[in-house]
Amino acid sequence: MAAQCVTKVELTVSCENLLDKDIGSKSDPLCVLLMSSSDSQWYEVGRTEKVQNCLCPKFAKKFVVDYFFEIVQKLKFGIYDIDNKTIDLSDDDFLGQLECTLGQVVSSKKLTRPLVLKNNSPAGKGTITISAEEIKDNRVANFEVEARKLDNKDFFGKSDPYLEFYKQTATGWQLAHRTEVVNNNLNPTWKPFRIPLQSLCGGDMDKPIKVPLIPFFLLSSGIDTHAVVCCPQAEFECINSKKKQKKKGYKNSGVVSVKLCEEYTFLDYIMGGCQINFTVAIDFTGSNGDPKSPQSLHYISPQGVNEYLSAIWSVGNVIQDYDSDKMFPAFGFGAQIPPTWQVSHEFPLNFNPANPFCAGIEGVVEAYRVCLPQVKLYGPTNFSPIINHVACFAKQAMQQTTASQYFVLLIITDGVITDMDDTRSAIVNASRLPMSIIIVGVGGADFSAMEFLDGDNGRLRSQTGEAAMRDIVQFVPFRQFQNAPSQALAQSVLAELPQQVASFFSLFKLKPPRDPSPS
Repeated sequence: MAAQCVTKVELTVSCENLLDKDIGSKSDPLCVLLMSSSDSQWYEVGRTEKVQNCLCPKFAKKFVVDYFFEIVQKLKFGIYDIDNKTIDLSDDDFLGQLECTLGQVVSSKKLTRPLVLKNNSPAGKGTITISAEEIKDNRVANFEVEARKLDNKDFFGKSDPYLEFYKQTATGWQLAHRTEVVNNNLNPTWKPFRIPLQSLCGGDMDKPIKVPLIPFFLLSSGIDTHAVVCCPQAEFECINSKKKQKKKGYKNSGVVSVKLCEEYTFLDYIMGGCQINFTVAIDFTGSNGDPKSPQSLHYISPQGVNEYLSAIWSVGNVIQDYDSDKMFPAFGFGAQIPPTWQVSHEFPLNFNPANPFCAGIEGVVEAYRVCLPQVKLYGPTNFSPIINHVACFAKQAMQQTTASQYFVLLIITDGVITDMDDTRSAIVNASRLPMSIIIVGVGGADFSAMEFLDGDNGRLRSQTGEAAMRDIVQFVPFRQFQNAPSQALAQSVLAELPQQVASFFSLFKLKPPRDPSPS
């Protein structure tokens, strides 16, 4: 299973127009944060400081939480008027609360909502604002380095220069990175390289680093990390101390130019305005069985569920926090559809080709329920039409100059693909676009073909041998999650998505639409 996408997020809280519960003074508010990854169990994350006599507090203490893209993480911010020294909040006046998800907060970057009382009535005119900022302990600096007019240190031929980057530690200088050697070149350009900031300076931008240029000496005293990492382009003179002592008018032995390439994380793209566009495709082929029969995978139980609905709810509930308009196109494939009863491999669930969008995940579920009795399950099981359909929109998004849109296609299916060669080609083509494909297999069929498309065991190739640029398919069989918590399926199928989003935009050097850093 793919590693979970976890990062630290810092939440800053402020309030306006709180209820005044004190007589002769103003409320003394404190904020407590509760969190839940399941439906019922809440646990306390922490509390801010108490702010004396203030109805518009700006809390200095931050909440730091682990952020998992693939899990719906519920948050409950409670505001209390603290008039005693006890830890128990039940004897303090309640000023209002907000329930939301961490996904909503990070996608808004700054979320302002009205506070409500425990009966959901408004808490006066009180509002709460939560700001999110990623704590980038896992930052990486991307470098492009070149040098000009270096001294020649070789008797025969030209020098063969390379760079070393050293981190300052309590016990001395520690090698963090060494570039390749550029042979016989006094104006070398090294291949772009990456150094984790943890390795370069321990994440402390105030620490100096040392960068010898072999066989020269580049600023033998430490270089300010800010000068290297915080400037888009910095230049440093190569100083040969012995030559400087001997030669009057000595300037330098060449110049090294360091160009820093910006590295954005998944959250940078989300907080910078990138929208995740979510499309659902549902398998209506005959192998699912008659929907009226309890043995059918499309049979809706008296409790109102089946595996298709469970998959839509599970994955869609996570994705929907990252799409501002919450309008999701939903399609079916492999059925005969009215009025002509022709087989279609990409028909809108709402039968409206001009507007296949559904309002929220609830809209997708309702469209599925209404569509099911109106179509005749048929075949074959073709994936390529719906993949190519979504790829058209992803291709249009590539015409934009920023990382504004990314497309996620969820295919829920019961079995073997009929158009395997065309599907492989469609996936290889889509791997060059801002697009990922999630396949959830329902029922008990042989899913070896799906696992082949997943590409985890090697890069997927088309029938002609063309390799996918990157792995964009994640497949899971639903049966592995039948007895697991409701969030487990989404956690599994969405675990790779943040890395797929960030690596795609990084590959094409696309920046977020707006600056993700706090103003």
